[in-house]
Amino acid sequence: MLIRVGFDIAYSCPQPVATVLKLGIEQARAKDLLKPDTIVVEPDAPLREFTDCFGNRCTRLTSPAGVTRLKTETIVRDSGEVDEVNPEAREVPVEELPDDALRYLVNSRYCEVDKLGSFAWSQFGTVKPGWTRVQAIFDFVHNHIEFGYPHARATRTAAEGLEERLGVCRDFTHLSIALCRAMNIPARYCNGYLGDIGVPPDPAPMDFNAWTEVYLEGRWYTFDARHNIPRIGRIVVARGLDAADIPMIHTFGAHCLQEFKVISEEVTEQQQQQTALQSKAEMQAQAEAA
Repeated sequence: MLIRVGFDIAYSCPQPVATVLKLGIEQARAKDLLKPDTIVVEPDAPLREFTDCFGNRCTRLTSPAGVTRLKTETIVRDSGEVDEVNPEAREVPVEELPDDALRYLVNSRYCEVDKLGSFAWSQFGTVKPGWTRVQAIFDFVHNHIEFGYPHARATRTAAEGLEERLGVCRDFTHLSIALCRAMNIPARYCNGYLGDIGVPPDPAPMDFNAWTEVYLEGRWYTFDARHNIPRIGRIVVARGLDAADIPMIHTFGAHCLQEFKVISEEVTEQQQQQTALQSKAEMQAQAEAA
């Protein structure tokens, strides 16, 4: 399966400001890209890439005063398989967890494990440990929070999401993570592309999505409290403790979002043929130029 992904984002700044972008597809999927997902910046500005402590691709630039536009588009080769389900996956005792998994058990900016510990154990303490318990947490969050873009609030925490029962995908994800960590199950925040592949089209404009990865029996599994069904075509952009670790656009000064368009869609057979012809023509042109 081929999936076309990309974005066209514009924001304005009252004055030049240092900026860090976390918009590149995870390094592990580089081999699956038919062409690099290079970010085009308008007006042109020097870019420098680095990798943060979570392994995310980051890009540094100085956003000028006025409007900055960010664009990219690529095609990703994907297996077309749904998220893996393993009902027999067991919890790993804390003393046996890998060292790098321990940080996914603690409090973070939006996931107050200490505040939710008593609730989590009273709600899920008698549930069979392992996959069954994790799925029970995600079933609860899926049914507890009402999704709606008007409900979005950048400062809402997991505890506030539990109380208010409103939110968007990041709120579903924060509450799920906090409840898993309260049960001593490592959980981390992911964002990325998730198109309407294999499901009825969503009439709302496409957006980046947030979901969770949970550590069970020696590996990370994907869970998604908002949709709560295995999905096709997830493409990770970044991971962290919570949303505070992976802002898509972090300006060290004021900025105002002007435009926001995200693409994530399956490439049809006809589109694949057109892409192949275009690639062939480009290669031929390059050969002639050489």
